[in-house]
Amino acid sequence: MMGGIYGEGIIGHKGAFSREWVQQLHEDILILYEAALQRPGGAVGRGPKRHYVEIHPENIRGFVDLVTHPWVTTVCEAVLGPEYKIVEIGFDVPNPGAMNQPWHRDFPAPDDTIIGRRLNSLAFNLTTVDVFEDMGPFEIAPSTQWDLPVEFEHGMFPPKSFYPRYEERAQRKMPQMGDISARSALTIHRGTANHSDKSRPALVLGVDAPGGINHERHDLQVTRAFFEKLPESVKQHLTFRLVDTLEPIVQAHTIEGLMMGEA
Repeated sequence: MMGGIYGEGIIGHKGAFSREWVQQLHEDILILYEAALQRPGGAVGRGPKRHYVEIHPENIRGFVDLVTHPWVTTVCEAVLGPEYKIVEIGFDVPNPGAMNQPWHRDFPAPDDTIIGRRLNSLAFNLTTVDVFEDMGPFEIAPSTQWDLPVEFEHGMFPPKSFYPRYEERAQRKMPQMGDISARSALTIHRGTANHSDKSRPALVLGVDAPGGINHERHDLQVTRAFFEKLPESVKQHLTFRLVDTLEPIVQAHTIEGLMMGEA
């Protein structure tokens, strides 16, 4: 696990969840997506025909199943240490007509990584549909989490002159329902063009090591009633705001450079 994350920057586990469990998650995401599209600022654009929606843990069935899955907890402990914190949950939806995103990181590399050669965050991704070549699969350039952000716009977007290097390394990921991956969000990646007539929703779970600051970009809320029902092992790994009633999330992590897309 450490070798994979510190090496290529991504690892995966096939068949971690049943197809029935994923179908239930898919149903929940479709409802949340429709509601977010109707709410001002509810869905953040990540390129043409592509959105990201941050959600509340209790709005999906199976949240506890996800964050207590042995593979998920073992990866978190191995890479981030035993005091890791869950800081984000949401989903991406590349719809039909979505274009290639620019190659990018999800946020600028912290000093922990640039100077200390340490990765202090992980992003888990779980598709809710079987992914095929024409559906705009996720594409990643392995081992680029260590690239220094020289000439990177906003520390996240490498210049187009760097693209040939990424394209030489590029791996397209076509997971099936039930598969889950973990990656460093600093590894250079992009969503590709969706030429199909299907959307490709994918759940995102963000986790930090102690000292990580990604919680500042998110607003993970938990109601008191939901909190009381959570296992102690989950409570100790959540960074959250305790509320009586869930409030609409105002997305604080917009990525302006993704809005144009590429042909």
